[in-house]
Amino acid sequence: MRAYLDFEKPVADLEARIEELRKLAANGDPQAIGEEISKLEGKAKQSLKVLYASLTPWQKTQVARHPERPHFRHYVEGLIEDFTPLAGDRYFGEDEAIVGGFGRFRGMSICLIGQEKGSDTDSRLRHNFGMAKPEGYRKAVRLMELADRFGIPVVALVDTAGAYPGIGAEERGQAEAIAQSTSKGLEIGVPSVSVIIGEGGSGGAVAIAAANRVLMLEHSIYTVASPEASASILWRDSGRAQDAATNMKITAQDLLKFGVIDTIIREPGGGAHRDPEAAIASVGNAIEGAIGSFAGMDAAAIRKARADKFLAIGRKL
Repeated sequence: MRAYLDFEKPVADLEARIEELRKLAANGDPQAIGEEISKLEGKAKQSLKVLYASLTPWQKTQVARHPERPHFRHYVEGLIEDFTPLAGDRYFGEDEAIVGGFGRFRGMSICLIGQEKGSDTDSRLRHNFGMAKPEGYRKAVRLMELADRFGIPVVALVDTAGAYPGIGAEERGQAEAIAQSTSKGLEIGVPSVSVIIGEGGSGGAVAIAAANRVLMLEHSIYTVASPEASASILWRDSGRAQDAATNMKITAQDLLKFGVIDTIIREPGGGAHRDPEAAIASVGNAIEGAIGSFAGMDAAAIRKARADKFLAIGRKL
């Protein structure tokens, strides 16, 4: 059964009615009922289109966090052949919040790194809801170094509420690990592409998103802190998360204007969770185009292009 967000109630009511009619059609006059179903399907489609054409930042936050939205593993299954994950940071241990490895993407070798939130209780606990610890970021550094050594492009799929804030993570150097991962992303001499596929939260996102091209799905968010955390900091009231989301400029549309991201990837009607295969294919096309734009460039030119991109953010404001 599909999970509906609060603002999707008009669509939920229509689709519930459609489901009831389909059950009746199995036992009654399918032709007469079929006409009514078609009318309601048209209304539901139009209602969904109108809703998603004018989402508020807080509504986009809800969409970005939708439990049925495709996660890292779905992109691996849909886009990558012969994916070989690597484990461990060679310092402390393995962190399954960040998954990374090498595989074939549309005929080319790539290094793929990303946060995996998990899709059920067991996997969410195993992946720590996509909130990485220091060993996760140090694993990302290890993977980027390998990719750089062998001339393999790096692709990062970002989907996290932020780095894990636990005491153990801080004791093991969380801030330093994030800084090292960000630095490594900026210094490698191979093309790098990051895609915000859901929630891009805080330094936990930037640590693997410092790339030549930063792409963002239409209804994803990218923010210095979650709306709830920001509301707690600014007003000491997490209940004002909606106000924080509105004022922080966290949507793809706002971030494109500011030059923080480079491209918005369109989502299927009603969000990526309604048609994951189409969303994954669109992301694949965008990644292929972004990597292809660096064809023929040497390592020095790739580094310079990346540095110029980040130094230009905010200069025209």
